[in-house]
Amino acid sequence: MNYPKKVTLGDITVRDGFQHEETFIPTEAKVWVAEQLILAGYKHIELTNLGNPQSMPQFKDSDILLKGIRSSKKVAHLINTVSITAITIREKAIERAIQARKEGWGPNRILLMVSTSESHHRKNSGLSLAEYWAMAEKWIPLAREAGLKVNGTVSTIWGCPIEGPTEISKAIEFAKRWFEIGANDVEHADHDGSASPDRVYKYYSMLLDAIPRPEKQIVHFHTTRGWGLANVLAALQAGMVNFESTMGGIGGQPANFVSGVPVSGTGSYYYKDPNITGLVSTEDMVVMMDEMGIDTQLDVDKVLEIGNMVERIVGRRLRSEAIKNGRIPKNLTGRG
Repeated sequence: MNYPKKVTLGDITVRDGFQHEETFIPTEAKVWVAEQLILAGYKHIELTNLGNPQSMPQFKDSDILLKGIRSSKKVAHLINTVSITAITIREKAIERAIQARKEGWGPNRILLMVSTSESHHRKNSGLSLAEYWAMAEKWIPLAREAGLKVNGTVSTIWGCPIEGPTEISKAIEFAKRWFEIGANDVEHADHDGSASPDRVYKYYSMLLDAIPRPEKQIVHFHTTRGWGLANVLAALQAGMVNFESTMGGIGGQPANFVSGVPVSGTGSYYYKDPNITGLVSTEDMVVMMDEMGIDTQLDVDKVLEIGNMVERIVGRRLRSEAIKNGRIPKNLTGRG
């Protein structure tokens, strides 16, 4: 079995994980999670969404959250080594990120997103693909002039929750286009758990043939159907080295009901059971990679501690097995 011996992992719990929660997560808890992730060794944290909080009130504290992590004494010695990402799907959000960056408290990386499915893309952004590419071509140079790195995400690679099957070669074309217009890296996302391991291996093999820069590509899997870690393994075998995930495997489509109030979110949930959704579990992926001898550059025991606390923050049992069963012992226990 061939796979990389060292990987780069990003955690996106505070943004993607909490956005699907139907109770507002206190800002202090979000700051705490981000701080602890950084102390565990994470260099890539996705923190918030700078879009309109009317439809996604989980992000109504975005400014306070960004200022909070920038001013945190706990991680002051590390913060300048960490990539702090904010989602900026549309122009006003990019403009907010640029201004916040100029004022010294904003993110240092932003994320724009396209879907290979026109209907999914329009639901997420409110624009056609043609309109969105034109918008991105205008704003990416402005963001980079302000000192922001830019991620271009490609979604619905393996399937669309609205339209159904998609053609994976289209995602390769979109990835190339992101780099051509100035993106620093590209996230390749299975946003509804449509990917199967064989097609994951095929896609990432195609991707690295077309763009042989694995360090510039980010793997993003949901595990709606339980295939998340199998897909991680397939991506590893294809040569991918850059992954992201959430604590307890939480996350998904923005909630359309938050703390007792119906909100628009992105409309009706795609999932038959919105409680069984989310990304690959950070804890399980880190423990699996550690057991495989892959250097994650993280404090694995601290990752498990954070996972236990995230369950207390959201108030329920999540989808990590590793936080309950722990790591596999590396030495004899002496309990013979």
